[in-house]
This record gives sequence, C-alpha cells and structure tokens, in this order.
Amino acid sequence: MIRRLTLRSRLTILTATAVAVAVAACAGASWLLTRNELYRQIDRSLTEIPFGRREPAGSPPRPDGSLQNTLRNCSSEPADPVLSPLRFTAQVIKPDGTSCVMPGSPHALVITDHDREVARGLHDDVFRDGATTDGIPMRVLTRPMPDGTTVSIALPLKEVQRSLRNLALLLIPVSLFGVLGAASAGLLIARAALRPVDELTGVVVHIARTEDLDTVIPVSGNDEIARLGGSFNTMTRALAASRDRQRALIADAGHELRTPLTSLRTNIDLLLRSESTGRDLPAETKHRLLVSVKAQLHELSSLVGDLLELARPDRGERATEVVALHHVVDRAVGRARLRGLGLRLDAAVEPWHVHGDAGQLERAVMNLLDNAVKFSPLGGTVDVRLRGGELTVRDQGPGIPAEDLPHVFDRFWRSPSARSLPGSGLGLSIVALVVRESGGNVSLGPAPGGGTLARVRLPGVSDEVLASS
Repeated sequence: MIRRLTLRSRLTILTATAVAVAVAACAGASWLLTRNELYRQIDRSLTEIPFGRREPAGSPPRPDGSLQNTLRNCSSEPADPVLSPLRFTAQVIKPDGTSCVMPGSPHALVITDHDREVARGLHDDVFRDGATTDGIPMRVLTRPMPDGTTVSIALPLKEVQRSLRNLALLLIPVSLFGVLGAASAGLLIARAALRPVDELTGVVVHIARTEDLDTVIPVSGNDEIARLGGSFNTMTRALAASRDRQRALIADAGHELRTPLTSLRTNIDLLLRSESTGRDLPAETKHRLLVSVKAQLHELSSLVGDLLELARPDRGERATEVVALHHVVDRAVGRARLRGLGLRLDAAVEPWHVHGDAGQLERAVMNLLDNAVKFSPLGGTVDVRLRGGELTVRDQGPGIPAEDLPHVFDRFWRSPSARSLPGSGLGLSIVALVVRESGGNVSLGPAPGGGTLARVRLPGVSDEVLASS
C-alpha cells in the first residue's frame, strides 16, 4: 500500500511514525521511572515504620512497644479506620500461618503464600502489592523479626496510583501533540528536501515531451540530488552526441549511396533507351556499360555491408575465442596478393594468439592491406610484419598529410587524393572498431623513407606461453 504513495507522503509518514515511536518510548520510560521512584519512596517509608524496622540481634526488648507486648494484645479484627490513629496497617503472622491485626491498625491484610513462607523461615524480606480484606490496594512489606515473629506492614497505594494515573493522562495528550507536530514538521521537511527532485522531474518531463537533449539541469552543491542532476546532464550529453553521430551517419551514408545509384540509373537508362528505340549500342559500349553497372553494384554492396557492420546492435555480445592471429594475417595476405597484381607483398609473421572474433579480425587486417594495395605504386612493395603482438603494414604510397591524420578513422572520411578511388570511407572505421573490441589499439602515421605505416597492437600470448598454460 505504501508503494502507491508519493515520496513526499512516504517521508511524512515515516517521519511521523519515527517520532511517534520515540515519543511513546519516552512517555513510557518516564511513566515507569516515576512509578519506580514512587514505589522506592513508599518502600523506604515501610522500612522506617517502627514495626518494620528490624532491631539488631541481641538488642534489649523495646518497652511497651515491643512486639511481644503487641502480640498479647493482637486482635483478629481491625480498628475503625475513622478512629484509628495509624496511617499504616500492621499484622503479625504466626508460624502456624494464622494472623492477627496489631492494635490500632485500620485494616486487615489478605495473607498470601509468600507471607506464610517468610513466617516459616523460607524467605527474608518480601515487598509486594497486596490488598486489604475490604479490597483497598496496599504496598506490603513482610519480614521476620529477631524475636521469631513475622510482621506485615502496609501503606495504601491510593495516592501513588492516583499520581500515576494523572501522569498517564498528561503524557497521552502531550504524545499526541508531539506526533501531530512531527507530522507537520515532516511534511515541511519533505517539501523542502524534495524541491530539487521536483525541479529535476520537471526538466526530465520537459525533455521527454520535447526531446530537447540540449536542455541542461541547473546543478548547485555536491549533495546526492546535485550528483544525480550532474549524472543526468552527462547522460543527455551522451545521448545528444549519439544522436548527432547517428544523423551524421545517415547523412554521410545518403551522400555515399547517391553516387553509385546515380551512375547505375544513368547506365541502365542508356541500355533501356537503346532497347526501346531499337538502336542497338555498339558491343564495346554495351560491354563497358555492363562492366560499369557491375562495378557500381559491387561498390554499393560493399557500402551496404560496411554500414550493416557498423550499425549492428549486438557487437558487444559476440562470443570471443582464442584466435591464432598469425593464421589470420596469412590468409589476409593471400587474398591481398590476388588483388594487388603487380605488387610485392613481403610478409613475416610470428605466432601470436588473441581473444576476439576470427572473421572480424581477418576483415580488419584485410582492410589495412586493401588500403596499402590501393595507394601503392605499380611494382611497389607492401611489408607486413607480426612480431610480439604488434602488426605493422607499410606501403610505399604518397603517405597521409599531417593535417589528415586525426580524421583517418572517421566514418566516410576520405582524403582529397582518395576520392577518385573506389571505396566507401568506412574501412578504417571498421578496423578501429574491431581492434577496440579486441582490447587493442591502432594508429596510422608516416613511414620512414616515405609511405604510410599502420600499427595494430593486440594483447595476447605466444605459442610457448599458450602451450605452458
């Protein structure tokens, strides 16, 4: 039920409940302490009454007031309470369990088993709550005396009980007032404490309604609400950056798709016009158009495949395995030799095992080799080395200008010198993504003596370490 309440209501209820428990505990403790103190005082008064004061052993008998003299005048009936000069009640309990009221006592006490056990010598002093035979509540002290008799002395509890009752009647409204005050204070505290939460909620509702991720939550201080607001601002900035990247990807993809689609439409229109007019194109021209259509379809397929690879949502969930990177490099070099006719690929690889996806790692290595083959001059050499977990690919091309190096791994980015060459501008982006997922890093830079040097560092182990483990 409490889960359906607002946070403000829950705080108010919890505050009022906590204060109510504290006030009730304090009121109960006060009542008990007062009761104990009153009972201690009446118990002290019982021990100071002459009959209740125990005489030291061997003391001479008291004159006229001794218990023996009193016992001889002991009666089974109490005196008239109105005429009695005593404010206490006293009676003697005989060893046989019978009792008699001392002269002048206004009441007779109800004898209990505890009193009889004291009379038989089984217990020492006993304080208890008792009553007279006519039902008046009393505080009773039963104790054995040195001369062998047992005396019960009692004082009425009427005044004590009245005081305790009045105290209880006073504490109840005070406690209720305290609970009401605590509930009011809790409501005010909840309002003040949750005001930043209300402001944060308002901003969140505004962002959800307008989808305006540029809205910033004002943050002041360093408490939990301020940290929550700061975290929310960080989240909205990340979402805004992600949305901007998505929009840029869509815009760049649309731009890159427009070129092959336009070329395809133009070539197909020429072929259809030739068929519709009955004027056949020369065989050489028709062949050239079909080759162009095939090349554009290949470029379009490659671009769509790269886009799907970059946009795949389950990249982080792919199962990894121990991959022999040297075998991956060997296969990629073999494929690159078929594409780089007229080039020399010099490969030297050492065994190295990494965790990752074998297919994706081969694609990343192949993209690096494709770049090297694309920019290498005819008759040039591409050096491929894998040593100590570092893969290097060096070409003898024109190199990358220093101002272009920060952008080489951006999606769809192509240097001015490469825009006339085939490609989508996504190859190096895929390389960076695959290497990052495998826990490594990649960089491109100028090679000593000219050309471009790509370095890929992947954590892993050699054959010897793998065999020993």
